[in-house]
Amino acid sequence: MSISADGFVCGPKGEIDWIFASMNAEAANWVVEVISRAGLHIMGSRTFHDMASYWPASNEVFARPMNEIPKAVFTRKGIAAVGDRSQTTTALKDAGQMMKEKGLAFSETAAMESWTNAQVLTGDLSAEIIQLKQQPGKDILAHGGASFCQSLVATGLVDEYHLLVHPVVLGKGLPLFSAVKERIALELMEVKAFPGGAVAHSYQAKKG
Repeated sequence: MSISADGFVCGPKGEIDWIFASMNAEAANWVVEVISRAGLHIMGSRTFHDMASYWPASNEVFARPMNEIPKAVFTRKGIAAVGDRSQTTTALKDAGQMMKEKGLAFSETAAMESWTNAQVLTGDLSAEIIQLKQQPGKDILAHGGASFCQSLVATGLVDEYHLLVHPVVLGKGLPLFSAVKERIALELMEVKAFPGGAVAHSYQAKKG
C-alpha cells in the first residue's frame, strides 16, 4: 500500500495524485513483484469498482498481475455491475489523469474475467479472512481503500505489511492505522529506497 510520510493513504477526499510524483520504474517493479506473489487479491467494494474500471483498460506494468490473479470483494450490501462508473471514486479519476499525462493508452480490453468472476464476501470480516487463510494457495494480498484496510488491520489478522512510503506530507487525509486499539509489534523484513524518493518498508507482524 502506498502511504504518505505522515501516515495517510489518500487525501481527505480520496486524492491519490501525490503518489505518481515519486513513482519510477524501480518502485513500480517492486510493486509488481509484491502483487505477483499473491494467489488472491482482496479489497473493499469501492476499490473493487475503481480497479475493475481501470486495470482491464491499462497497459501499465501492474496490469497483468492485477487482471490475472483472482479477486475477492468484501461488502455488506452486495456490488453493482462491474464497470459501473457511478460507483467509482476520486482515486480512479486521479489514475486516469496520470495515464493521460503520460500518453498511455486507456482502452477497454478483454481482461475482465477475474473481475466479473470475483468472489463476493458479505459476512463478518474476521470470520471471512480466517476462512480464506485456511484455504490452500499462495499469499492473500489486500488493497485499499482506507476504510477497508483500517477495518482489516483492526482484526489483527494481517501477517505482513508492505508499505511504499512516498516523500510527501499531506497534513490531513485518511490514515491506515486509525482503527487499531492495541499495539501491533512489527519485525522489519526489508527496506528498499528508490531513485524517485519512495521507500519500501516490509514488516512481519509479531504474534503473541
